[in-house]
Amino acid sequence: MSSLDSETARLVEADIATGKSRVVAEDPRYDAGAVMTHPRTAKLEAVQFRRGRNDWLALDPEIEADFAALRKLKDGDFSVTSRDNSDKTWIVAFVVDDAPVQYYAWDRDAKKGTFLFTNRPKLEKYALSKMKPVSFPARDGLKLEGYFTIPAGAPEGKLPLVLNVHGGPWARDSWGLNGEVQWLANRGYAVLQVNFRGSTGYGKKHVNAGDREWGGKMHDDLIDGVKWAVDSGVVDPKRISIYGGSYGGYSALVGAAFTPDAFACAVDIVGPSSIVTLIKGIPPYWKPFIAIFNRRVGSLEKDEAFLHERSPISKVDAIKIPLLVAQGANDPRVKQAESEAIVEAVRKKGKDVEYLLFPDEGHGFAQPDNRMAYYASAEGFLAKHLGGRAQAPTEAEAKKLAAVRK
Repeated sequence: MSSLDSETARLVEADIATGKSRVVAEDPRYDAGAVMTHPRTAKLEAVQFRRGRNDWLALDPEIEADFAALRKLKDGDFSVTSRDNSDKTWIVAFVVDDAPVQYYAWDRDAKKGTFLFTNRPKLEKYALSKMKPVSFPARDGLKLEGYFTIPAGAPEGKLPLVLNVHGGPWARDSWGLNGEVQWLANRGYAVLQVNFRGSTGYGKKHVNAGDREWGGKMHDDLIDGVKWAVDSGVVDPKRISIYGGSYGGYSALVGAAFTPDAFACAVDIVGPSSIVTLIKGIPPYWKPFIAIFNRRVGSLEKDEAFLHERSPISKVDAIKIPLLVAQGANDPRVKQAESEAIVEAVRKKGKDVEYLLFPDEGHGFAQPDNRMAYYASAEGFLAKHLGGRAQAPTEAEAKKLAAVRK
């Protein structure tokens, strides 16, 4: 994979002896991803492009007919996970958006698939929600893409919306079964995921457009996404939450502080409240990463005032919507002090903040009992302020919440 002399990452064949190379496959907008090679000969057979969904481009004519037939077998994003020695039988996995991963045995001669099993059979009995790839222009004309999920069996009328912002920010949301999105949809919320500028997978222009735009145009993209959702006629503009973890948590705080009129509430999971203290507290294993922060976020030495201005802590006075803040006490990336600072500042203004501090967690919630307690609290918070459904915490969850609620 190489993006040298190219807008996107493309698949390139290089002759190591001569240094000469040729482009095997590329897309002008989307980066190339996984490749498929023959297990014995290592012959290159296909390359994947992560568009709105994952698409395979067959490079070997011998498998092109198999790919065409597999696309007709099931509406899902397939991948070949195993092959027998004769290469006559494949095991193929189909990722879908409203069911678990489904595995088939594929007979290459007959071009016929036989269903085997799913990876999470307990989910098979549930009516899950469809995730729709969407696109819309940002206010400055940049093309934005993302995903819009409407609850299965949603009632008539406009729905509350959760804007679920991905972390990174140098990452992206993708199509498929997303547990958190399904949870939100089950509770009655439409869910919007935006691959805002700075997100990866869409080439250099898209990711570079996010340079020095934390709390700036990256947030504008999210607001433009909300406007698109409202204009679709599905969403109630008075019942919208901004929600996310890590960079998504920062975005939630930015939404509360920079655009408080756009949202009814905000949920911040391990999000930094100050870019300045975030960079000052970078752990040792992140030190080589500081050059990327200097370019893509701002230099602490040269831009401290600018970084402070782009930090939610600098606009605490504007926060007027309810906040839920959840933090791991052992987080090495976004330290406990980040959440403590915003919670203390907002509470001093007499505003509503629910604060959960998990003493045995880091950057996110890894332990099942902590995850369940967090989600019990979050769905109660969202139901209170957006009007969705909520399940009462179990006795164990209530006990855990009593211990971590600060």
